[in-house]
Amino acid sequence: MRQAAQTSAGRAKSTRGAPVQPKPGAAKAAASQGEPARAGRAEPQRLSSVGAAVRLLKCFSEGEAEIGVTTLSRRLGVAKSTVYRLASTLVAEGMLEQNRENDKYRLGLALFGLGALVRQRMNVSTEARPHIFALREATNETVHLAVPEGAQIIYVYDLESTQAIRQRANLGERKPAFCSAEGRAMLAFADPADVEAALGAGLAPRTPRTDTNPRSLRKALEQVRALGYALEDEQSETGMRSLAAPIRDAEGRVVAAVGIAGPMQRLDDAAIARFAPLVVQTANVISARLGFRSPAAF
Repeated sequence: MRQAAQTSAGRAKSTRGAPVQPKPGAAKAAASQGEPARAGRAEPQRLSSVGAAVRLLKCFSEGEAEIGVTTLSRRLGVAKSTVYRLASTLVAEGMLEQNRENDKYRLGLALFGLGALVRQRMNVSTEARPHIFALREATNETVHLAVPEGAQIIYVYDLESTQAIRQRANLGERKPAFCSAEGRAMLAFADPADVEAALGAGLAPRTPRTDTNPRSLRKALEQVRALGYALEDEQSETGMRSLAAPIRDAEGRVVAAVGIAGPMQRLDDAAIARFAPLVVQTANVISARLGFRSPAAF
């Protein structure tokens, strides 16, 4: 490997024909990592302006809610003109506000909104946990908790069945909303603009049975609204069936979905008829824990 590094260095020429010397220890460091030293192996460069903006936001604390330009300049180690430019950009995005009486800056409401989204996800997972376990005990099928992420869903909880043949989803795994039971349960009650955005984001099939027709998908969402839960037959995973119901917050917004999934052989129509009320009831209980006061009756 050292020979490969030396050969690569010997071939590199400057515009004047002089060989470019490798930095001391570069070949040795590359060899210790099991590959020759060559360009393009460095980690992606960080945007200094973004990093500076993040560090500026981190200067604020509960004990120091407002900070002036001079103090920010000193703490960040940058010129005041740079602080002005960073602060102006953050103010325009709503992440900072300026107190016109003293010209100092404070954190903006946009950050509150972002924090609320994070807290909302944490609250859903925390409040749902005991009820998810109860649902798994009642059905002995894998139970999922998912939240929306644009045209996708993200699994934030996965409680597997104890049976040998079962479905699972890794925490943080994403799936398209249009073909998953949890995604359909949320899309059915989403704003029309969000539904159209999800259907227009690309309907790539995941299985031979995935429905990619926007018209029939809209009809499927109508059925979800009528039933109170979403049913998915091998649309997302071959050989697997799942059903899910929406979870609402205190304002009535659908913020998550809880569902069960298992093999087609176990989740037949008779099992779906038994389990659907349990899934809807679980979603309603979790919704009530989040402050929703009028859960839809099954």
